[in-house]
Amino acid sequence: MTASASDQRAVEVAFVDDDPDLRDANAQALRLAGFAAVPLASAQAALDRVGPDYAGVVVTDVRMPGMDGIALFRRLRAMDADIPVVVISGHADVAMAVEAMSEGAYDFIAKPYSTGRLVETLRRAVEKRALVLENRRLRSLAAAPEDETALLGEAPAIIRLRQTIRDLADVDVDVLVLGETGTGKEVVANLLHQQGRRRSKPFVALNCGALPESVIESELFGYEAGAFTGAQRKRVGRIEHSSGGTLFLDELESMPPAAQVKLLRVLEGREISPLGSNERRRVDLRVVAATKLDLGDPAERGDFREDLFYRLNVVTLRIPPLRERRRDVPLLFAQFLARAARKYGRDVPPLDRSVERHLVENAWTGNVRELVHFAERVALGLVADLPAAPAKGDVVAASLPERLNAIEANLIREALEANRGDVRATLEMLGIPRKTFYDKLTRHGIDRASYAVTE
Repeated sequence: MTASASDQRAVEVAFVDDDPDLRDANAQALRLAGFAAVPLASAQAALDRVGPDYAGVVVTDVRMPGMDGIALFRRLRAMDADIPVVVISGHADVAMAVEAMSEGAYDFIAKPYSTGRLVETLRRAVEKRALVLENRRLRSLAAAPEDETALLGEAPAIIRLRQTIRDLADVDVDVLVLGETGTGKEVVANLLHQQGRRRSKPFVALNCGALPESVIESELFGYEAGAFTGAQRKRVGRIEHSSGGTLFLDELESMPPAAQVKLLRVLEGREISPLGSNERRRVDLRVVAATKLDLGDPAERGDFREDLFYRLNVVTLRIPPLRERRRDVPLLFAQFLARAARKYGRDVPPLDRSVERHLVENAWTGNVRELVHFAERVALGLVADLPAAPAKGDVVAASLPERLNAIEANLIREALEANRGDVRATLEMLGIPRKTFYDKLTRHGIDRASYAVTE
């Protein structure tokens, strides 16, 4: 299998030769073959350009003044042993090139050589380099801290979310996190805290839907001793306790109206006055609030205060549901299964056809949380109730229209992902009219915004 022209255009080839005519002629030939050729006049110029995890290939002549091609190869190998280096040698230098091959050079080509020979070698080298970098990426993802695992994956929306978290971590701005149940909203809040300068201060979480209305205000704002019957000692509220750090408010839409009014005042003045006190205390506060509802939609907002929504909605981070990132399901499941096996002291079990089919066909309405629980059941051997994958000729439970709808939805998602949300390119790939496309998005509940870069 050879790299396609579109793949090659994204791949850089550093062509190192001190002969300007030969260097420029080869660079032009490689560009015509679809590579992003960069002509370099010396080994030092190559070292200045190429670093660890370099995504391209290096081609170098052996005979050069100063540092020769063999020394360059050895310097590159010390930097990153897997960078493909193709050595070009004259007849007098073949022995040196063979020695470089024995040390790990990708290939050597003896002069004179044809452009076709060089191009074919580079295509194979590009494929090898891409595979090496992909394996490194997967190992890096696998080594991610446990609380980051929910954000593993290569769906465009997840890539953008991880980058946005890095960009915002050190910015003192309140953030609203929007996502369905089980998508990892607290994970996002934790990452915003841990990756920023507030990491050494408290991360304080409060689930607004888990506390009765009579309790939530004292939990948030605190109270002084004697403020009410039973208040025998002073209590520092969650807001004051999180000063200098991050306050995470989960299920924000469940906060009672009276508490919303007080929270709005705190957000506007960055001051707090505990119950039973006339003293106002400054707080260094960053709020990350999470909701499963679109609070910008009056129909969903209900009695949630519009002014509080706009005060918190400085930045909104949307976590895509698992159905919009189905290609990430196998990677996530593998991580959760390995973690569950360690947790329960079990070996990672082999996957049978029924488990594989469930990963592909399940709707995952509980999102990442549901996938975690499924991985734990698999690790414990508690999935015997799964329907077996059908053998050839078996009758399946889903009707033909249901199966066709599922296939159609997956094809649309794959086309959107392949084209990074570009509508025109997606329409060309699918071969359907624009109106039909948007009708199908609505029918299948597909959010194009989670894939889109520009339209």
